[in-house]
Amino acid sequence: MEELIARVTNRTGLDAATAQTAIGHILAFLQKEGPATEVAQLMAAMPGSEALVAESNAAGGGGGLMGMLGGMMGGGVMALGQKLMSAGVPMGQMQPLGQELFAYGREKAGEDVMGPIVGSIPGLNQFV
Repeated sequence: MEELIARVTNRTGLDAATAQTAIGHILAFLQKEGPATEVAQLMAAMPGSEALVAESNAAGGGGGLMGMLGGMMGGGVMALGQKLMSAGVPMGQMQPLGQELFAYGREKAGEDVMGPIVGSIPGLNQFV
């Protein structure tokens, strides 16, 4: 997981703690919204990912107006965006963060795992 965190910090300029939190939020989102088989394969290919998801789930979060809007829209990518902003990720760094995370996922788990994940979650492709 350290390699991924380092890649995200280098690409986005986020500090390591914020990058780690953001990665946990994204992985928790994928676990909730994505196809179970492929997400499980991705998590297995990324040691330490389960701990980040557990931290993200324990933290909860996503309040305020954007959280309400995300909730009214059924959550999804908008709710994830709110969680990332609450964790200190500026809007302009969300796409580079997603791109780096998904590139890493493709390297570790393969396109046959990542393709169905991206294809199954509406709106996710704009961040990867």
